[in-house]
Amino acid sequence: MTPDPSAVLFDLDGTLLDTAPDFIRCLNQLRQHHGLAPLPPEHIRRSVSNGARAMIRVGFGLEPDHPDYLEKHTAFLDLYETGVAVETRLFEGMDTLLQALEQRHIPWGIVTNKPVRFAAPLVEALGLDQRCAVLVCPDHVNQRKPHPEALILACRQLGAIPAQAVYVGDHERDIEAGRNAGMTTIAVRYGYIEAPETVDLWQADLVVDTVSDLANLLQ
Repeated sequence: MTPDPSAVLFDLDGTLLDTAPDFIRCLNQLRQHHGLAPLPPEHIRRSVSNGARAMIRVGFGLEPDHPDYLEKHTAFLDLYETGVAVETRLFEGMDTLLQALEQRHIPWGIVTNKPVRFAAPLVEALGLDQRCAVLVCPDHVNQRKPHPEALILACRQLGAIPAQAVYVGDHERDIEAGRNAGMTTIAVRYGYIEAPETVDLWQADLVVDTVSDLANLLQ
């Protein structure tokens, strides 16, 4: 990895932000509405990076072709939209990491598969909108990650060369997108990973266990 990357880009859920508490709250609230007992947080947490579709699969065992799927999917998203930042926080140590990048004048941004409907209010609610140099969501591109389009767009908006930039993520598609964009990739084990033992198979350039390890790498 270059000593001073031209930019550092982060995935959102499970990498930059611990959004799981709000996903867990909303899914269990929806289950309660349907007369079902709450699920253990860890049972939900590991699937958060796969979005609302995964939440409905975990919470109700439904796939998109099921006749009841759309109603529950819509209800979940509506619940989540009204409370995207109730319990969501930066991962411990992440604010210090971001401050260090800012002090070194290294721009950082977010490239996520989370729709702008949720991502923009969330970033604003946490006061990151004035610090984040770029936010790229699926709404801004034709193809989602693992396609590299979003990462290439983010680098273009930052005036950064992808080969000199870093992408950090907690899902195999993040690493694949970063590799496809020609960026240095860092996989984080602290994220929402359904099968932790597979992380080493993602072909990331670097793997870290904690935010502290990530900060040390980016130093």
